Amino acid sequence: MARGTASSAVIDTLSGSGTALPSEPVPDDDEDLHLALFVCYELAYRGWDGVADEWEWDPDLIRFRGALERRFESALHDLAGPPEPVDPGAVADGLAAVVAADDGPSLSGYLRGRATYEQFREFVTHRSVYHLREADPHTWAIPRLSGRPKAALIEIQADEYGNGRTPRMHQELFKQTMRWFELDLTYGANVAMVGGPTLAINNLMSLFGLHRRRRGMLLGHLAAYEMTSSLPNRAYAAGLRRLGGDSAATAFYDEHVEADAVHEQIAAHDMCGSFAAAEPELAGDVLFGARCALALDTIWAGTLLAAWEEGRSALRG
Repeated sequence: MARGTASSAVIDTLSGSGTALPSEPVPDDDEDLHLALFVCYELAYRGWDGVADEWEWDPDLIRFRGALERRFESALHDLAGPPEPVDPGAVADGLAAVVAADDGPSLSGYLRGRATYEQFREFVTHRSVYHLREADPHTWAIPRLSGRPKAALIEIQADEYGNGRTPRMHQELFKQTMRWFELDLTYGANVAMVGGPTLAINNLMSLFGLHRRRRGMLLGHLAAYEMTSSLPNRAYAAGLRRLGGDSAATAFYDEHVEADAVHEQIAAHDMCGSFAAAEPELAGDVLFGARCALALDTIWAGTLLAAWEEGRSALRG
């Protein structure tokens, strides 16, 4: 499972076969970096089989993770520019501008009209790493907010969790899509099959969510997702129907077409706009989080499309 020096060190340590973790790990490449970070972060979610819960707050592991996070954050600054001061009253419009400036490749267009069954199945495999815990990373922000931004975030998250009805949880709806493709529904089963760009997307949410000081970035990330979700999900549903997908298979995407059209305004104005007004010193963080979200998604979409255009799988091994 390891992909280099850093991921090998943490996997061996957690499995009980390694020595002390290095305090300043030097990943071999991005694949190694993001697998190592993902392994560390998962300890704060549902953990790993056979790994003691105490590892979540182990000082050596936190030190190891922090060194990897600094490398990741430096790369994000290179990719999306560093956070900069922003007029709090301009945050909602700023988010709209970030979304409008996104000119990444149209993965949704490809899936709607050209993708084969196997290619769409690969897409679902990649997305399962996130969608089987959808909403969980952003929920970290709830206890770190108050007032209007907190209420707005809870309104969005309530829909994500099916408003208390288990079958309507987005995590559960996505399992229906996976079931139609005969994929393993086990949480985390596909981590070993996806590459660094997929892990980076998930690590970004954890990087923002697990640190209180990055709460503005996390809100901007969620806003970017809500503001760019409705139309692509309509395309995904259409592509799945083209391949013969039934109503159960498309339910996840159909749900997002309606829900995210409403969430877009809540996220931009009620959540991010009111957060910037309450904490103006973090207004720039909101736009930084949105830029990072879209930049990493662009890289990820490009890797999938490049693989398919070359006639090869977008999965590892």
